[in-house]
Amino acid sequence: MTPARLIATFGGCGLSPRAPGTVGSLAALLLGLPLLRRPRALAGAAAVATLVGWWATARAGEGEDHSWIVIDEVAGMWIALLACLPKQNAGEASRSATHRFLWPIVAFGFFRLFDITKPGPIGVLDKRHDALGVMGDDVAAGFASAGCVLALRKLLASRS
Repeated sequence: MTPARLIATFGGCGLSPRAPGTVGSLAALLLGLPLLRRPRALAGAAAVATLVGWWATARAGEGEDHSWIVIDEVAGMWIALLACLPKQNAGEASRSATHRFLWPIVAFGFFRLFDITKPGPIGVLDKRHDALGVMGDDVAAGFASAGCVLALRKLLASRS
């Protein structure tokens, strides 16, 4: 296995016989949970996954979005998790144990929804046949997911 393919499969997660994109997203979620306590590390990991993923996808996948390429899901999932960082206000702090796991699961759900359905600009990026398209649609899905999580958190905070 080449270094590019190892990165593109996120250490082999993409070689799962069933639902490799979901497996890659779940692996990213599990590895991203501890990074929620270190926002800069999470943002840095998302940026590195995006840049290194772009390189690996271009090398290993020759620009095509093969099902075994899941580094794009990793980058998108880590972007989505940025919306799950603990808030420092009293309203959410009291429920932090519940929210520590609730919001990442919600982000995972939104991310998989956007990654599978590919609405709007996510679908436009998906139609590209190059590394930008492979990485771009999942990065956009990550930002869309983060936006939904933030909006939902704000809505629920204003109701309590």
